[in-house]
Amino acid sequence: MRLFAKNFIKTTACKAVFIAMMGSFISSSAMAQTLLNVSYDPTRELYKEYNQLFEKHWQSLTGDTSLAVKTSHGGSGKQARAVIDGLQADVVTLALSSDIDALNRNQQLIDPNWQKRLVNNSSPYTSTIVFLVRKGNPHQILDWQDLLKEGVEVITPNPKTSGGARWNFFAVWVYGKTAFGSDEKALEFTTNVYRQVPVLDTGARGATMSFIQRGLGDVLLTWENEAHLALKEEGGENVEIVVPPTSILAEPPVAMVDSVVDKKGTRQAAEAYVKHLYSDEAQHIIAKNHYRPVNQAILDQYREQFPALNLRKLDEIFGENSSQIQARFFDDGGIFDQILEKIYQ
Repeated sequence: MRLFAKNFIKTTACKAVFIAMMGSFISSSAMAQTLLNVSYDPTRELYKEYNQLFEKHWQSLTGDTSLAVKTSHGGSGKQARAVIDGLQADVVTLALSSDIDALNRNQQLIDPNWQKRLVNNSSPYTSTIVFLVRKGNPHQILDWQDLLKEGVEVITPNPKTSGGARWNFFAVWVYGKTAFGSDEKALEFTTNVYRQVPVLDTGARGATMSFIQRGLGDVLLTWENEAHLALKEEGGENVEIVVPPTSILAEPPVAMVDSVVDKKGTRQAAEAYVKHLYSDEAQHIIAKNHYRPVNQAILDQYREQFPALNLRKLDEIFGENSSQIQARFFDDGGIFDQILEKIYQ
């Protein structure tokens, strides 16, 4: 009986210690936070570096060493759809503001005034669209009109799924309207450019791989940062960048997803994540990854990398907000669908 009692006491004591240890483990696990940033194709390198910077910043700010930041990449339109369908993104860093506005299409996932929460309409960096051509530029493609030269194949992704592809489309359209003076002429010019496109990849990174690795096409329409990264990849020695004198000002926005951060209890960390993109440290990382910082003083330090260009803003050209532009051009039956019908009829 004494032996049973002694063993029972020992067993009970062990159980108590085990339960206490498990309680401590569960408590510390519950305190650990993971942020998910759902982003678009060409930001892989940027956010890999920025996530490490932010984790250290968060630790210095709060003492919390458990925060981990994960990132998902894909075509901007497809990424927005994934969040609408339930992907638990704390933060979205997409190619166009219309992709973020789309989160409220079926239910309110994000504050409708999200774009006013951060400076520069919640765009901590900008970019533009340039050309990537074969070494030596054999077709002498120097400006948008050169895309229509006989025999030139143009590589660009599908704007129904890719945010970068929509910026490509807008850059072509803006040139057509500026050069020829009307929407009708812009439509004609844009249609003729898409007649030169042999394949429409789903995302910007896929289009880059088609051009460099698969050897498709004579010119790739691409983000400025993607063009610079392509030079460093395998096969990059066989291509070169051409910067047209006029192009579009791309302003990729960032935002936290209110419904998700409130559900997960990550609002404080998510808010700090998007705000820290405007810090000097982050702006230098942005520049080194070939995006244009919105901090003018830091941008000026990288002027050799970022030549001054005539860059046109969407609202200046179209007189509409990005969601209205998205609907008119890329919704089912919109202008892009009409262009494809003309090409393939």
